[in-house]
Amino acid sequence: MQGAMPPEGRVTRFAPSPTGPLHLGHAYAAFVAAERAGAGRFLLRIEDIDQSRCRAHFEAQIYDDLRWLGLTWAEPVMRQSTRASAYRAALARLAALGVLYPCRCTRADIRAALSAPQENAPQYGPDGLVYPGTCRARSIAKAGPDDALRLNMRQALAHVGALSFTEAGPLHAPGQTIDPDWMIAQVGDVVLSRRDMGTSYHLSVVVDDAAQGITEVTRGDDLFEATFIHLLLQALLELQRPSYYHHRLIRDECGKRLAKRDDARAISQYRKEGATPQDIRLMLGL
Repeated sequence: MQGAMPPEGRVTRFAPSPTGPLHLGHAYAAFVAAERAGAGRFLLRIEDIDQSRCRAHFEAQIYDDLRWLGLTWAEPVMRQSTRASAYRAALARLAALGVLYPCRCTRADIRAALSAPQENAPQYGPDGLVYPGTCRARSIAKAGPDDALRLNMRQALAHVGALSFTEAGPLHAPGQTIDPDWMIAQVGDVVLSRRDMGTSYHLSVVVDDAAQGITEVTRGDDLFEATFIHLLLQALLELQRPSYYHHRLIRDECGKRLAKRDDARAISQYRKEGATPQDIRLMLGL
């Protein structure tokens, strides 16, 4: 278990995707990351691996909104769309360990397999439906251009010993340890390389956090369970493990988590209506 990192040595990041306008939830996440950095370094990363949905004007709006909120960050800004070679290298290393296999299943295939009479009710984990293992026997040597690449969870866990991470946030116990049985049954063989982008959120976030020297990952509590996937990948790839700070989510009046489709709560909309950065902080309870 790692000790607490002093604020002057802490490196945090805010990593939005330019697929829509920043809303109040993004503002809260950015404020938390910047404030947790303290006298250390606060970085910005643009998570634009999904080129089918990312737009240049949304990226420009991210910079503009963050500056309006009073936030500054160390340059240069990392953009995931320039990092394909790093993701390929990580996949090659995992393939050499024998923990990857190609998968040709579509979402419809997976749903059909999980709805078969002999199967139990479909399980949902941090990567969506828990994969039933249809393609698990396929060799990575037979991977084709239309295949996704999945992590063989059981084999991956066999490569590592007991794993734990430090949780610095207020919502969970400070010491968190991987439960192999939970990982196999409730997480399953997650996708590490999607056929349409050559990587996945889980792989890219781990590789990029290491490349940026992030010492504390701050993010919403909806990603808490994904942290166990990331811890496993860090161990397999022999990357430095940061501590984590999972914070509350910003929700609407009905208790629903804000999403990018909630344009009425977009920072740009509040700006048009005459709000100030201090108004935004007050709305967020800061």
